[in-house]
Amino acid sequence: MSSSSQILLFGAGKSATVLIQYLAKKCAQNQWNCTIADIDLASIQAKIGNSHNLYAKSIDINDENARKSLIDQADVVISLLPPVLHRLVAIDCLLLKKHLLTASYIDDSMKSMEKDIEKAGLLFLCEMGLDPGIDHMSAMKIIHEIHEKNGVIHSFKSHCGGLVAPENDTNPWHYKISWNPRNIVTAGKSGAKYKENNQIIQKEYSSIFSNCGEVDIKGLGKLAYYPNRDSVSYIDLYDLKNAATFIRTTLRYTDFCTGWEKIIAAGLTSDEEIINTEELSYGRFLRDQISAKKITLDTHLLEQQFDFLGLYSNKSIHQGNKSTAAILQMILEDTLKLEHGEKDMVVMLHEIEYTLNNTNYQINSSLIVKGNNDIETAMAKTVGLPLGIAATLILQNKIAIRGLNIPITKEIYIPVLKELESEGIIFEEY
Repeated sequence: MSSSSQILLFGAGKSATVLIQYLAKKCAQNQWNCTIADIDLASIQAKIGNSHNLYAKSIDINDENARKSLIDQADVVISLLPPVLHRLVAIDCLLLKKHLLTASYIDDSMKSMEKDIEKAGLLFLCEMGLDPGIDHMSAMKIIHEIHEKNGVIHSFKSHCGGLVAPENDTNPWHYKISWNPRNIVTAGKSGAKYKENNQIIQKEYSSIFSNCGEVDIKGLGKLAYYPNRDSVSYIDLYDLKNAATFIRTTLRYTDFCTGWEKIIAAGLTSDEEIINTEELSYGRFLRDQISAKKITLDTHLLEQQFDFLGLYSNKSIHQGNKSTAAILQMILEDTLKLEHGEKDMVVMLHEIEYTLNNTNYQINSSLIVKGNNDIETAMAKTVGLPLGIAATLILQNKIAIRGLNIPITKEIYIPVLKELESEGIIFEEY
């Protein structure tokens, strides 16, 4: 594409910081321009700083004319908007014939456009963040290498989590928020489906966080994991139909899972239960929910965790009618936030068992990334950089694949993983 190529980024939230820095660097090198559009102009300008070739634009994403005007000027569009809003951007990108990148799962609305995307000769690359994203690419690299040697994979386990760095682990939840807090509240709500010892296992939301498994991460120690969404839908995509075990999980510290199981049981993640908060304190809200659901905080750990969330706080909520999930989100944003200068951490581990020449092998491939601070987080690095790298490769005509895709092909994952290594995101195999 020409030296005047245009990138458009929708969304300048927590996950956009490092992506914007990367785009600033690449635009300067290649004489491209990039527009960053968000409803919060101050947030964009704070992230852009004095970068040349980057332009801030305040936009209401529901303003169709403004949205289309920006998309029409772009060659590649990146959406870091909440997943429910991708559809608006995708429809316009299809109409105006622009490539689109997102870090979100392919949903039904995106899937319904698949034939039209291919017919238009466009690339809509979804699941191009951390998890999903880096997990797909790093796993497929190993899977393809094993298959090319005629190895047979029997077990595939992929674990990933955004955590607080050990040096800043200062609360009984062993967790601090470095990404969209809404996603933390809703984690596990869709239940889970995976394959274990040739059996399809389904877990309901109420049991997702009970009896969590454990893995030992080299250089870090033991972490707990819970199954993540529908793993089964990826078996064919990963070409692992004959694997007896196939599971994708989310990593947490063990104590988090113990406490979150009680959070769910107490009805604190419900979007349906609406409460009048005008005369309600956070402490009363928590105590009422625990009492109504007959929950007992029967260990010292649980007492500590709920005390930390404000079980005895007199602070008034005073926000009108709110769902319990919305109230919980406010509590978490207040109590589990990364403080100034604190670091988060992203951990990923693939465990792959296979047979080659009648000999059994296991490969472990792990990644540990720490943030620089509470702004340049590990989460922002690992969600944002794959999107920025892919956009750059498209503009340089180094990714020619078209249609609706996720990053499981060599044409995508080989150059992206190579560039991620140059940015310090490096896997260790053992």
